[in-house]
Amino acid sequence: MRVLSKAAVVGVTGAAVAATFAGVALAAGDDTPTETNGGSIVEDFKYPGAAAILAEQNVELISGDGHIMLADCDTPVTGDVGLIKVWTTEPIGQTSAGLICFKALASTGRLDLKVPGVYEIRGDGQTSTSGHNGTATVTTDAGVKTTKDLDPNGSTQFGIGEGGEEPTTLLQLTVKP
Repeated sequence: MRVLSKAAVVGVTGAAVAATFAGVALAAGDDTPTETNGGSIVEDFKYPGAAAILAEQNVELISGDGHIMLADCDTPVTGDVGLIKVWTTEPIGQTSAGLICFKALASTGRLDLKVPGVYEIRGDGQTSTSGHNGTATVTTDAGVKTTKDLDPNGSTQFGIGEGGEEPTTLLQLTVKP
């Protein structure tokens, strides 16, 4: 058993506390986030670089948990897992060819986005057992929302891709165990 002297035990009151976050000292009671005190420590889950991606690729990435990320569609397959590929009738993506790709970085993930004109989503599996399970939520222009399980190793059709007359907008992608 280790015994500490009274000098080693420090009593701290709220007024005497100074915290450090990201190398910036915060005075006690100073809880307003600013550029000079390190900003907010609350995660807002906004997609990083969303404004630039919207301007360059015509895809609105809203928020997520960081486990499904936009990817270059030319990214090589790793093992038996590639990319989740979203095809659309709209001029989106790196080449405006109507294709945008995502990489699942974990066994679970969520991405909220807006991709218009979606008609097909291809799972990331390259063999019959390698892809991520997941779902896609789409809506029509009339506001009818549908959530479908994605084929982890094949394609899932939406809207006009499955013979429907209305185009669909992709609102959410998830991956799950």
